[in-house]
Amino acid sequence: MTITIADLLETPHLRLHLHSGTGGLDREVSWTHTSDLPEPWRWLAGGELLMTNGMSFPADGAGQRVLIERLADVGASGLAIGERMYSPPLTDELAEASEQLGFSVLTVHFPMPFVAISRAVAVANLLEESDRLIRTERIYHAMQRTLTSHRESSALSRALSQQLDCEVHVCHRGSAQPWYPEDPRLDPTLIDALRRSTPDSSDLRAGAFAVPLEDGREMRLMDIPTQSSAVLVLVSDGRNVLDAILMQHVVTVIALELSQSLISIEHRRRLGAELLAQLMEGRLDERSGRRQLKALGLNVSKATLFAITSDALAKLREFHIVLWRNRVPHLVVHRSGMLHVFCVEDDTVHALIRSNLGGEALAGISGPIRTVERVPEASREAGWAVRAAASVTSRTVRYGDATPLLGVTGTDDAAALVTRVLGALIEYERVHETELLRTLEAFLDNQRSWQKTADVLHVHRQTVLYRIRKVEAITGHNVTDTRDIAELWLAVQARALLGP
Repeated sequence: MTITIADLLETPHLRLHLHSGTGGLDREVSWTHTSDLPEPWRWLAGGELLMTNGMSFPADGAGQRVLIERLADVGASGLAIGERMYSPPLTDELAEASEQLGFSVLTVHFPMPFVAISRAVAVANLLEESDRLIRTERIYHAMQRTLTSHRESSALSRALSQQLDCEVHVCHRGSAQPWYPEDPRLDPTLIDALRRSTPDSSDLRAGAFAVPLEDGREMRLMDIPTQSSAVLVLVSDGRNVLDAILMQHVVTVIALELSQSLISIEHRRRLGAELLAQLMEGRLDERSGRRQLKALGLNVSKATLFAITSDALAKLREFHIVLWRNRVPHLVVHRSGMLHVFCVEDDTVHALIRSNLGGEALAGISGPIRTVERVPEASREAGWAVRAAASVTSRTVRYGDATPLLGVTGTDDAAALVTRVLGALIEYERVHETELLRTLEAFLDNQRSWQKTADVLHVHRQTVLYRIRKVEAITGHNVTDTRDIAELWLAVQARALLGP
């Protein structure tokens, strides 16, 4: 059994006396801590007997009451004050708070050294330390049993809950939901507290951020080093003090489990990326493609292809983890800064794109795929749509929807327009390797200003004039004619949307 405040008082050689707080005599003392710093409660994890010489002790009654209240809030076992040292007189307010909260205040007879009290606690708690070692061994044994398992839920959480005597959850910081897709959902109180919690709104104790809950429970948050988006959430009843050493062991094994899960997820992503690349390049027949997709829980008859770009490259690279966490069957492949996602389109996918990649991410959606043979075409459609998305407020375009180009709804229309208006110029450039197309694009982008175009291209104004006259001759379009200018601009934009 852990030693209590009453046990220490009944140990004659320690020469301790009870000043106030008779209701706290049964509080267990797991450790001792000596501090003369202001706000000493910030350095406690819970279960400690705080010993002080009173150098920073508040002199007024209100300050002494606050000290007792804060020590009780963080779960300290009691307060021991050295006599004839630096402490100001203890006030009636301190004694009243001590009695109301059942928090014992002791005095240490001069010149009893604090280290004697620490030794007494350490010796008395040898059995407690033995129990900690046993529980630590069980924690790592639980990890050993689950290292080779690749599940959609945390295999360790339940076993670790038993060792810590509290709830153990592995959660996603952004959504305040379990990181593993099949783990139990959090209750509303926990969700709200997790969303609102920040380092400024909680106390750091023994490497964990402690957050008191409205229903009397206490939530502690610990970073998981192998995944920045994940956090370990420990929920206790608010009465029992969590063992700081065991908490560190728990976060270590959870980090290892999460690391194993990430390796498994990455392995599946690589296999899926190879399959999607084959589909996009038309290297699989209908029968083989359907069979492989079905094995992964994907139905090509209901699927679409997304093309997504975002400046948040790190989040884009980890978007497949977001889809996995939210139980969205998928294949992904990265190409030239663009993420291609093969999945069934629904509101969940759209919400995940915006909540994880931001409002400025561009998303293009192909038409329904329906057959394996149509995947290459769907890839071109999604690429067209994502480039068109840059010009719409929603930043999302579905292939076949209205685009910024009047009368151009898809790749076929765009290709036809480019061929009709710019075909001869493109062929001329292919043979002669000139800069005519680039000059035309710059000329239109700069409102047909000869000098601005020359500055952008770092050439002489007369060179721009010569090149544009050459463009007019080859295309048959005059840059002073409104209809011709409109056709040239539409064709240039359509060529950009078609991509490489």
